[in-house]
Amino acid sequence: MYGSSDSLPNNREVSSSSPLQFVRVISWTLLVIILSFSLLLSVFISKYAEQTLLEKQEAFALLLAENVSHQLFTRFVIPTVLKFGAIRLRNEDQYNVMDQVVRSTIHSFHVSTLRIYDADGNITYSLNRDELGDDDEADYMVTKTWETQDFSAEILSKVSKLASLFRINLDPGSMVLRAYYPLRAERSLTDMDRNPIMGILEFQQDITADYLAMLNFERLVIAFSLITSVVLFFLVLTVLRRAERLSNRQLREKERLIFELQQQEKLAGMGRMVAGVAHEIRNPLGIICSSSELILKKARKENSSHTRILEALHEEAKRLSRTVTEFLDYARPKKPNMFDVDVKAILEQVAVFMEPECEKLGVTVDRAFDGDMTVKGDKDLLYRAFYNLVANALQAMNGPGELTIRAARGEEGLHVTMVDTGPGFAPEHLEHVRDPFFTTKDQGTGLGLALVSTIFESHGAVMDLTNAEGGGARVDVIFPA
Repeated sequence: MYGSSDSLPNNREVSSSSPLQFVRVISWTLLVIILSFSLLLSVFISKYAEQTLLEKQEAFALLLAENVSHQLFTRFVIPTVLKFGAIRLRNEDQYNVMDQVVRSTIHSFHVSTLRIYDADGNITYSLNRDELGDDDEADYMVTKTWETQDFSAEILSKVSKLASLFRINLDPGSMVLRAYYPLRAERSLTDMDRNPIMGILEFQQDITADYLAMLNFERLVIAFSLITSVVLFFLVLTVLRRAERLSNRQLREKERLIFELQQQEKLAGMGRMVAGVAHEIRNPLGIICSSSELILKKARKENSSHTRILEALHEEAKRLSRTVTEFLDYARPKKPNMFDVDVKAILEQVAVFMEPECEKLGVTVDRAFDGDMTVKGDKDLLYRAFYNLVANALQAMNGPGELTIRAARGEEGLHVTMVDTGPGFAPEHLEHVRDPFFTTKDQGTGLGLALVSTIFESHGAVMDLTNAEGGGARVDVIFPA
């Protein structure tokens, strides 16, 4: 019966896939860049935190070593020399006094091992008394400390940094700080470098708790960076998706406008050709129609045997004349004279005029109009448009059925709806039924709906042609508010 909006080229889907692929590439590239930057930033912060922890632990270890050195000299060396005249740690009393001084000094500092070496590398004191006198425990750092006379420290790890990140807790002793410090006799309180070295202090301090606190900080930094990266990625992805939708919408609109422009150019050229041909045919066709009518009247009066032939000739001449008129109307559309017109009165007039045809076919017309239905338009052109729509509906039903006409004013404007109980639109014809010269009828020019569409467009109205949910064709015409 009716048609749908003009179809667009099938290559739209191909052209729109390119921006989609581009957005996907940008999205994943941004994700990789953001995650890489976040991880690098996390590694930098982690390294900085680890370095800060090491410096802090070294400073504490230095203070502890200086305190041990001071306590040993003031609480053990001086009293022992005054009492015994010399230091002999193999003496049980001297060893016990020294052990008590050391243990009281390092108490609560998580020191696991502590040794004192002499110049020959022998262990003169150890928290583990069994190590006393050993000369094979001294390592390279003991000798180096004798030479440099400087404090040094290093971190001993029993678990890798990567593995520790994935462990909730660490066993005690997993991270140990080992320090070396020259023990000096405090003869000068102003220049410590002039004081002689009594021995090399080596101790190991468990820093697992502090290291675990640093690990928790690193985990927090990494987690925050990853969450921030993911949130930022989805924000960027949302913006890109929105830009993609806008780009695709603009692309579709551009393609639609180009297609409509091409259609208009093609139809304009076709219209000029049709107008020229129809104009040349119209005058001789008028003569044929008038002559055939005179001959037919004469034959009827004389009861000629050629009357039926002349009637057929006259009817075909009139049909051809109507076809030529449609061609001319499409090629040279009439400019509407815009006045206030009542669409309700036009629809009522069309319904009344089509009552005989409806009764003949057994079609009932259900009309419902609501509110003010006045619009700016050309009464004659609108009558012709609605008449063609009703006529096409009756032709589509071609028998008993129902035609529903509804009209009401809404926010968009005046909305007119026509629904019939015919077969509706064939899916393969929906995109072409409004094209000029497209028809599924055995006899027809294919200009009916094209003329109707042109009339509504000249009034600024939108005509939408679809299939009704319950079957049949549906026409929606919306006049602007």
